[in-house]
Amino acid sequence: MTEMTVRDALNRALDEAMTADDRVLVLGEDVADPAGGVSGVTKGLSTKYGDDRVLDTPISEAAIVGAAIGAAVDGLLPVAEIMIMDFIGIAADQLINNAAKLRFMTAGRTTAPITIRTQVYAGLATGATHSQSLEAWFMHIPGLRIAIPSTPYDAKGLMKTALREPNPVVFIENVKLYGTRGDVTEEEYSVPFGEARVLRAGSDVTLVAISGTVPEALAAADELAAEGYSVEVVDPRTLAPLDTARLAESLRKTHHMVITHDAYRTCGVAAEISQRMMECAFDYLDAPVARVTGLDVPIPSGPSHLSVVPDRVRIAEAVRGVLN
Repeated sequence: MTEMTVRDALNRALDEAMTADDRVLVLGEDVADPAGGVSGVTKGLSTKYGDDRVLDTPISEAAIVGAAIGAAVDGLLPVAEIMIMDFIGIAADQLINNAAKLRFMTAGRTTAPITIRTQVYAGLATGATHSQSLEAWFMHIPGLRIAIPSTPYDAKGLMKTALREPNPVVFIENVKLYGTRGDVTEEEYSVPFGEARVLRAGSDVTLVAISGTVPEALAAADELAAEGYSVEVVDPRTLAPLDTARLAESLRKTHHMVITHDAYRTCGVAAEISQRMMECAFDYLDAPVARVTGLDVPIPSGPSHLSVVPDRVRIAEAVRGVLN
């Protein structure tokens, strides 16, 4: 095992994949050296593999994703970067009406094995059009896979799976987590899609945490443990497919559930998870499922931005409320 950051784990996954398979290529804005991506995830790759496999593109998200789809149809394995998730709407038609539908509309004869890397800046004072967590948009679209890791181990393992997935993958990285450190095995491995991970075992309440809220959820669980509450923290790791069975298994044990994510509350991932729990584990609930999410407002810049995304204080309050 080697300790590394989420950023390094993603870089390592891409490096190893490009070494193992010359069909893998990277494209996006400023992905080549010396920038190596706005957050450094692709740093060193263009120097090692050349500009025919690490392509700096014009500032056009639709062109980036469209080119990736064309490359995939032609037999390549493109990794396309949308620098900030707020901009992914510009490529929505390419993703929703082309990539996601290709396998269905050709009766399986043609697929679009593309990986769309995109970054979320929630909680970093980057303003209303650079801070949104929009993963729920793409959960609604059949044919897309959504990976959203929170640890270095999962980041590398899920990226390896994404690069072998025949369907298009939206791979969501939270910039707040890039510096998070953790152990990653040097051996070849992958993390299967659709398998949630229990980060902390508990017996009183299931706390489902997604992406950037995972550290806050774990901190809240530590605080609550000092008060005598046993909190089980579960990270879904992928949202499509979503591991409903594992979440329901935890709920049947604890009889309480709180769900937290940075994204907006209305029609968010928490709403979908909550409804699934109603359908498959309602008889085990001793209280309504609680949601701790971003507020339904444009995200401001400056210090006030912290008031609209979840933190350990809000999460701990929600857990106390559910249990009491």
